[in-house]
Amino acid sequence: MAAVQLTCRLSSLWARHHSTCRTTLIGRNHFLLPVHLAFCRHYTEHEEHDDVFPYRSPRELYEYRVQTEEYILDEHQVTIIDKLEKLHAKLKAYEPTPVVQPGLLSRWFGGSPPASDMRKRPDNAPRGAYLYGSVGCGKTMLMDLFYDTCHMKRRQRVHFHSFMHEVHRRIHAYKMSIPTGLTATEKKQINFDPIPPVADLIAKESWLLCFDEFQVTDIADAMILKRLFSHLWRRGVVIIATSNRPPESLYKNGLQRGNFLPFIPMMKEACRVIPLDSGIDYRRLTMPAEGKTYFVMSECDAEDELDKIFNEFVSTQEDIEDGATVEARELTVLGRKVKLSKTCGRVMDATFKDLCMKPLGSADYLTIVKEFDVIILRGIPYMDMTKRTEARRFITLIDTVYDNKVRFVCSAEANQDALFATAEPTCDTHKTDYGKHFARVLIGDLDIQRGDDNEIASIFTGEEELFAFERVKSRLVEMQTEDYWKEREEHLERQDRHTARKERIADTDKLAKS
Repeated sequence: MAAVQLTCRLSSLWARHHSTCRTTLIGRNHFLLPVHLAFCRHYTEHEEHDDVFPYRSPRELYEYRVQTEEYILDEHQVTIIDKLEKLHAKLKAYEPTPVVQPGLLSRWFGGSPPASDMRKRPDNAPRGAYLYGSVGCGKTMLMDLFYDTCHMKRRQRVHFHSFMHEVHRRIHAYKMSIPTGLTATEKKQINFDPIPPVADLIAKESWLLCFDEFQVTDIADAMILKRLFSHLWRRGVVIIATSNRPPESLYKNGLQRGNFLPFIPMMKEACRVIPLDSGIDYRRLTMPAEGKTYFVMSECDAEDELDKIFNEFVSTQEDIEDGATVEARELTVLGRKVKLSKTCGRVMDATFKDLCMKPLGSADYLTIVKEFDVIILRGIPYMDMTKRTEARRFITLIDTVYDNKVRFVCSAEANQDALFATAEPTCDTHKTDYGKHFARVLIGDLDIQRGDDNEIASIFTGEEELFAFERVKSRLVEMQTEDYWKEREEHLERQDRHTARKERIADTDKLAKS
């Protein structure tokens, strides 16, 4: 019955063109002003903010949404908004004036700025903001209020994980562009360091960067953050970030964290650190009026419920798209083939084994969420530290699905609050046979000695996963709400506008060069 209620309620509203043209998934006239916004957005100086006009400050827009009962008044949030108002005012007429670049000799050899210059910012650059607090306390909402009412010429709002994925892609592209077989003289004229040109490109695109979910779990990210952000700050880029952790806890117990630590004071110098924790998880205050998207396998015939939902969406797809059939598909991701066993148009039906027990990563999940509007995931197991690898993939999958507002239906062995082991992590967490083997192989590969700081790295203790589970549990709750399901259409509209804006910026840059 739950499946029938859900699909009947949503299928009549759900529609989409098969070609590049997008149509409404849920009628646009039914929307209130959006709370959570797009994965990555750009604006240029002359474009109107049609969804928030005429509100010109975070405080004005917040008060309006409280008045329309879209938000619940929170005095602690109001205090934070007042702090953001000051930064908002400073950015109204801001244009970055980069710090003078290193001299010719330094640039000739591709060197970085001297250590004494690495932390310098332009004199006219205001400090950004680093908002941190527990899951669901409103960090992203406050940042989006700021972003939507800001009128800087070039700005971008992006999930930090996706931003770093793009940085690594650009670094790789730069390295591949360097010709081979150079003479010694030619090599002296080439800058082999990819960080400055990549930072240059980012700074030209965006004077304000708003990062959602600023967290560092990847050693590849940790090792380049200090240099990358040094160059961004030197070029006058202003950073606003949200995080579940204070700066001091970033990359906590990460491998080779000593190399990452200098980044923390740099972040605190460039951004005002603002704690935000009112003790309320707002994602849990809105539950669906009817229908169900999360099925506990011991409480119902979950397979049958998911089959009904999938079949209903299949019939909807067939109405929208002539010739839509249930079929297997292959997606190409960075030259690799990702096989999906059951799809129909913009709907995918997969198992936990398909998506989380195979060697997939963030790039694969990003490709998947661009191809599908609805993801059905079957058989999510209870997870503890013996399933650490699968848990990491599941965390990445849910973060990617959530940030792109893809509709999510699933079955699991337990409800979201009981889905993950919650015992306090210790260095003995890996004493299972699996854990012993995992730790022994990795410690040997990294040549970590007894007593080394890296011996208690979170990759062995599981601390980072346990911390991330709290965020995932909160998101799984929100992803069951009717409000979340309505946000997919708004997200797609913003992506279309973002693509159009990028094309216009590129055309303008070409004209300026010609």
